[in-house]
Amino acid sequence: MATNIFRTRPLWQKLLASIVLLLGLLVLVLAFFPWDVLREPVNRYVSEKTGRKFEITRRLDVNLGWRQATVKFDGIEFANPDWARDPYLVKADRAEFDIRIWPLVGSKVVIPRLALFSPTVGLQMEADGRRTWALGKDTSDSGTVPSIGLLQVDTGAVDFLAKHLGVDLHADLSYDTRRGEMPLDYRIKGRYKGQPLTASGRTGNVLQINAAGAPPFPMEINAAAGQTQLKAAGTVAELSGLDGIDAKFELKGQTLGALFPLLGIALPQTSPYALSGDLSKRGKLWGVAGLKGKLGLSDIAGDMKFDQAGTLPHLSGNLRSRVMDMDDLGPLIGLPPTARTANTVEGVAPPPTVTQVKRPGGKVLPTAPLDFERLRAMNADVKYTADRIQNVRDIPLDRGSVQVKLDTGVLTLDPLDLGVAGGKLGGAIRIDASKNPADIRASLDVRAMQLARLFPKLETTGNSVGRLDGRINLSGSGSTVANWLGGVSGDVAVISGRGQFGNLLPVFATLVGGDIIKFLLRGDRNVELRCAALAFDVNKGLMSGRTLVVDTTNAVFTATGQANLATEGLDFVVRPEPKSKNILSIRTPLVVGGTFGAPKGGLQVAPLAERGLAALALGAINPLLALAATIETGPGEDRIARACWPLRTGRRPVRRPTVPPGRRGPNSQCRCRCLRLRLRR
Repeated sequence: MATNIFRTRPLWQKLLASIVLLLGLLVLVLAFFPWDVLREPVNRYVSEKTGRKFEITRRLDVNLGWRQATVKFDGIEFANPDWARDPYLVKADRAEFDIRIWPLVGSKVVIPRLALFSPTVGLQMEADGRRTWALGKDTSDSGTVPSIGLLQVDTGAVDFLAKHLGVDLHADLSYDTRRGEMPLDYRIKGRYKGQPLTASGRTGNVLQINAAGAPPFPMEINAAAGQTQLKAAGTVAELSGLDGIDAKFELKGQTLGALFPLLGIALPQTSPYALSGDLSKRGKLWGVAGLKGKLGLSDIAGDMKFDQAGTLPHLSGNLRSRVMDMDDLGPLIGLPPTARTANTVEGVAPPPTVTQVKRPGGKVLPTAPLDFERLRAMNADVKYTADRIQNVRDIPLDRGSVQVKLDTGVLTLDPLDLGVAGGKLGGAIRIDASKNPADIRASLDVRAMQLARLFPKLETTGNSVGRLDGRINLSGSGSTVANWLGGVSGDVAVISGRGQFGNLLPVFATLVGGDIIKFLLRGDRNVELRCAALAFDVNKGLMSGRTLVVDTTNAVFTATGQANLATEGLDFVVRPEPKSKNILSIRTPLVVGGTFGAPKGGLQVAPLAERGLAALALGAINPLLALAATIETGPGEDRIARACWPLRTGRRPVRRPTVPPGRRGPNSQCRCRCLRLRLRR
């Protein structure tokens, strides 16, 4: 009867019933299938496909589902390629993983979960792209690389070698549920970027390799690479790309410049530092918020971002120091940290002592070479501000700010704004390091610097010397400050306004006997500085004096000569001209020579000898006549006026300038109008 009913059903129902029956039988077979009988065939198949030995040493079991299967290996040995250092890619007491079924049709291996128990893992990658974890006989980038979501690890060890990256690490893992939410303890030792590395910490036993949507796992790390030390605690979403990081960190070391080989961030050389803040990473964008700490004796705070998405990574941010110590600027120009700053960070060994080798010829210009590799390694846009600068000593800096931009090897400091000696040094510096030697250009303005602060010895004597203004325009090629200046061209000009200083210097500089007697009888009295102007034309490192004049109430000093920036040599002659009539004058030009590091001064012997011989000759006739050779008639009003007139107009006067109403003295025309010196012809 039942047979007749089955025969009378339509064909499609018969086919459907047959398929359901077959599937049911297949499910029963798979549910009770002795998977271990396939262990040897699987061993041979995987070994053949990958070209290396694969063996399930004890038992194979599979739990099969519609979308994925769970595969269990009791004992596994999977060899590395013969070019690898470690014999096994994975060797473990047990291994268990979930594998998606349908992606296998397209030769994609998707493993949502991988669990290893007491594993030994040997990972290695080569500069040509070969990787031990690439499946198939081709272990390059074109090989099949499984996509792993969650990684669960028990007690074991992991080795990772990448010689071309300077990485050779060994990690020991231990698992203990009594450690709470971070039961997995790890200890790492080896070398990273060529530097010795040690690290330790804890994490959850389930790590997200590249699992999307999984909750972040907790992680702690305490690492040291060379003299750089890192402490961090937070969460990580994906381990493969270090993505989804949210952590608090503490970082310290001998110099921020050491981070370049470690992280690829081209930071300047600094004094020892200690920094902390909040670290985050989303995709290719790293961020540091609430950065604070110190660089040597200087404090620093701000926010930074490091974007690796472009062709070149880009660093941006805003940094500020309430107090910046002058000693901490030394490493920026190649000088080692001083003893004051070298020991400021606890737990960081001071930088090695660098013996300062004296350069031949008394040269002092910096010779530290530009680091072209760093200047071309990334782009940047960072602003730094120092509210106050302390320990200024020879360079009286008050404050400073600079916008640092780096674009495909071109570094610009623009705007550059430094408070110097109560005034301002501002402008821009451009270094094009896309070529070697670099094209370097500097355009700077000097405004209202106080000479008494620029030269502290004047201030300590109670003198009140006027302000300094000027301009610097220089350009040339070089790889160090010294060889750049040695071939630089442009112009330099500064002027100074009114002020006062003790009359001892101008009295003896002019060697006027009458004024010396007055000084000895009445004591020191202030002499008024009416104006001073120094202008140089610079051609291939040779600074030739265009206008070199100092005007005081006692005398006018004019100078001629040059400074050689290549040899650092000085060659100037200063001619003093007293403004009053005097006897006992043995005035003679002053000579300034030597080098920047060891300047020398003296008197021109010939003019002095001429007056001396004249005095001896006249003294032989009559002792009173000897005084005639030492009488100084003074240059007179017109002569002094003409000395200053070219400074104001840039041309020779056609007539004697008149004295403006309300001004006193024969030389008042020069006194203030010199401040309107045309700095360039």
